[in-house]
Formats: sequence, C-alpha cells, structure tokens
Amino acid sequence: MIRIAVDAMGGDNAPKETVKGAVEAVNMRQDITVCLIGREEVIRNELEPYSYKKEQIEIRNATEVIETGEPPVNAIRRKKDSSIVVGMNMVRAGEADGFVSAGSSGAILVGGQVIVGRIRGVERPPLAPLIPTETGVSLLIDCGANVDARPSHLVQFARMGSIYMEHVVGVKNPRVAIVNIGAEEEKGNALVKETYPLLKQCGDINFIGSIEAREIPHGGADVIVCEAFVGNVILKLYEGLGAVLISKVKQGLMTSLRSKIGALLIKPALKETMKSFDATSYGGAPLLGLKGLVVKTHGNAKANEIRNSVIQCISFREQSINDKISECLAAERNINKQENE
Repeated sequence: MIRIAVDAMGGDNAPKETVKGAVEAVNMRQDITVCLIGREEVIRNELEPYSYKKEQIEIRNATEVIETGEPPVNAIRRKKDSSIVVGMNMVRAGEADGFVSAGSSGAILVGGQVIVGRIRGVERPPLAPLIPTETGVSLLIDCGANVDARPSHLVQFARMGSIYMEHVVGVKNPRVAIVNIGAEEEKGNALVKETYPLLKQCGDINFIGSIEAREIPHGGADVIVCEAFVGNVILKLYEGLGAVLISKVKQGLMTSLRSKIGALLIKPALKETMKSFDATSYGGAPLLGLKGLVVKTHGNAKANEIRNSVIQCISFREQSINDKISECLAAERNINKQENE
C-alpha cells in the first residue's frame, strides 16, 4: 500500500473538495491509503456522506492552518501543528510516501526544503507541472519556485525533468528545450545565452535547442526549461487563454437554432477534446529534487485535481524517481571530479 498525506485544510475549496478528491482516489485505486491532515472534527463531518473502505482513509489531527498571506518562513517556524508542517514531517519520517497540498505556495516551497530536505547535489528544487499540448503533455520546469535561477539550476532542471518525463509519463528520450524569444542560439537574455551551451554539452539529455512560446501548445518539446518567472507567466497565460477559448466556443454554439442543433451533434467529441486540454486532469506540480515527494496543486483545486494528484504520486513512488535523480547527480559529480583531477 502506498500512503499519501493530503493537506485537508489548504486551498480555496478546502476541506470540501479536498476530502471529496481523497475519497474519489481511494475508490479508484485499491493500493493506496490517504491520510487527511487537518482539524479532525471538520474532516469527519466532510467524510460522513461518502462511501469508501474505512481502512483506506485515515485522519491526522492538526490544529493550525497556514494562510496564503502569511510570511512562509515565519509560518513554518511558528505553526508546528499546521496541516502543511505535519504533512511534511510525515514525509520526512517515512510515514507517508508523498504529500499533496493546495495550500500556501510559499510555505510548501520553504517546508519542502527545510523539513523534507533536498537530495544531495540538488541546488534548487523546481515546481514541474504537466501541461496539455496538441500531441499529449509537456513538463514545464520551473513554474514558480526559483525566480532568480542560475544557469547551473536550469541544467539540473533539464536533467530532473527528463527523468520524470521518461519514467513517470513514459516518454522515451524526451526532447528538452529552453524557452527563448527565437530559435537562434545567439538570441535570448543573459541567463538563456549562458545556459544554452551548457545544455548542449549534457550527454545525458536530448537537448533540441530553443523553443518559442507559440510552439509549446503544439508539443514542440517534452521538457520545457525556464526560470520560475517565465514559467509562471506561461502557465497562467496558458490556463487563462484556455478558459477564454472554451467560454467563447460555448457562446458561439448557442447563438442560433442551427448552432444549437450542431452543438448537440458534436457534443461528445467536443467534450472529449476539451477534457484532453484540462490541465487539472494531470494532477499537481511535484517539487522535484527533494528527499521525499511533495506535490503542489492549484490554490483553487477541485476534487478531480486532488484525486489526480494523489494517483500521480503512485507512479512517482513506483518508478523510484528520487533514486534516479540521486544517481544522475552522483554520476555528474564523478565526471566533474575526474575532469578536475
């Protein structure tokens, strides 16, 4: 059994949607146990209407909640009995195979590094969500953890992202590209210009060069490397534009009797197409490079995103992603050591 700790109190729609998502996850998979962390009485009341195997859902009482506006470092230090800190400590102690939260991004990033800790050799853990594309999905790394990244950080992002895409998503020899304002090697800001040749020298990744933002939705690369400022802008624009397009399509289908009849005919196919472009169906963003698994979902996550994030943890654990990242970084250290000698 794989045991996943879930922050029942974090996020705009907690605990209602969080608890519902946890129940959906255990009803879908028999090989997981979910430990809901938060105010026990509140969680029990939310669980009451649902049917599920009682042994697959546990409750861990946590009396405090870290709010979104709180300074992350102070919150992690002061609120030792918060759902985020309790969940992180469970991962650190080996009591849980992963932790899922829709709570404060800052607190999760700080807690991941301070409580769970980084894998040896990892300079900065990046947030890495899967985003839908014309050909499937791509991994956007980093989307919010490291705004002021250095070239060495981006190189590590590329390596960790390649491991994740190959072993969790199943993409063999994933194509890696760095976000740029043109395809030419000499283009870009100082960070991109310095990082590009370093990525070219990496023999353990399939680096294909630069990728412009317009090529991302077409699936131009499997691993999209950037620092967090750029990545977060891409992610938020992606989500906002997708929502607008879906809204406009629905409006257009309701403009006349003919369009309404046509909408009825194409509804099944259109629904399936829109489902494939729903980012929440791929789960949350893992914070790669930690000694344990921490997954951050959207702050407004609904039950389906929580469910998919819990199930996402299974592949991460089964494929021993952290071990593979450790091996990759250890090999890199050995090469550097030999070159220095």
